Amino acid sequence: MKSTVLGLVLGLAASTSMVSAEPVRWATYSIPQTRTSVDFPASIFTEEAGRPNGYGQRFRTADGRADLTIQAAPNVSNDSPAAFLAKKHPPARIQYKRVTPRFFAVSSYKGDKVWYDRCNFSGGLVHCILINYPAREEHDWDDVVTRISLSLNVR
Repeated sequence: MKSTVLGLVLGLAASTSMVSAEPVRWATYSIPQTRTSVDFPASIFTEEAGRPNGYGQRFRTADGRADLTIQAAPNVSNDSPAAFLAKKHPPARIQYKRVTPRFFAVSSYKGDKVWYDRCNFSGGLVHCILINYPAREEHDWDDVVTRISLSLNVR
């Protein structure tokens, strides 16, 4: 399970022109088996990139510089968000960390990428989005990452 969620910790990247030059076309990706849903920028993440452990889909930009994983997996140990995150041994130098009784969100840098993970806990499952994108374009991605993160839902 360790590689299931945070092992996929890097997920979204695209060129600045993909984020700012054209209007972003949004779609909803749903996982029927787990009722997970999330808004994602389908005009940015145009390529399917395989399936993660559990349920869901990985996407990447056409140029392969960014990726997004949307997944749900069983919370086998019924861990709280804090306990689940601790078991994944996140890097010590996390730039952003918010942990509540229902979710966690963490972000930092790895090499020349920003990574962002959010996992919501509901119904014995962990519902996550995992995003990687170029650090030099960090501010261009702020609105996109925020919308993806806040739309993660169980319906």
